[in-house]
Amino acid sequence: ISSPGLWGLVNNAGIAIPTAPNEWLTKEDFVKVLNVNLVGLVEVTLSLLPLLRRARGRVVNVASVMGRVSFFGGGYCPSKYGVEAFSDSLRLEMRNFGVKVCVIEPGYFKTMISNVENLEKNFHDSWKKLPEEIKTSYGEGYLRQFVAMLKLLQKTYSSDLSLVTNCMEHALTSLHPRSRYSAGWDAKLLYIPLSYLPSALSDALFAAFYPKSVG
Repeated sequence: ISSPGLWGLVNNAGIAIPTAPNEWLTKEDFVKVLNVNLVGLVEVTLSLLPLLRRARGRVVNVASVMGRVSFFGGGYCPSKYGVEAFSDSLRLEMRNFGVKVCVIEPGYFKTMISNVENLEKNFHDSWKKLPEEIKTSYGEGYLRQFVAMLKLLQKTYSSDLSLVTNCMEHALTSLHPRSRYSAGWDAKLLYIPLSYLPSALSDALFAAFYPKSVG
């Protein structure tokens, strides 16, 4: 930051917990995640826009491939869809001011957000709070399958966070930054291509790996 203004803003804060099947959660569970991932991002961006306009700078918002496809419940996916939408409208509004707005869509990486132990504890905590009617409808097997699916997904996580930070660097320093960056092989080869498929087809593909309820 200097007297002419602010050249770059990177919004990268985020949480994923509470997360679980939507019916297992409360409105407050959704609000907790949305406040950090979306409302906080909007608030920080709006407060710094005058400085960014003055410098004709850059806004870099870290969304997720889960802002393109959504296959688990809770506030995380809606928050990332919101980041995408906010970024799209802001990019158009800032165009005449010379401010570039970029979105980064990482796949799955080994971070605290994707920590399996934390997520598994979160699922069990949500399960314990459920009314018996909902537990009976889903069955304990659903919970076990959900955790097993999570552990299987963990094997695809990348530990190379430079794939994300390289996107940030390019967005901040390139003469012609991209509107969107995908980070990680799973983002490029799986999730983003899936987002272009008809919903019926992508639903069928996800359902093949999804837990099965007893109800």
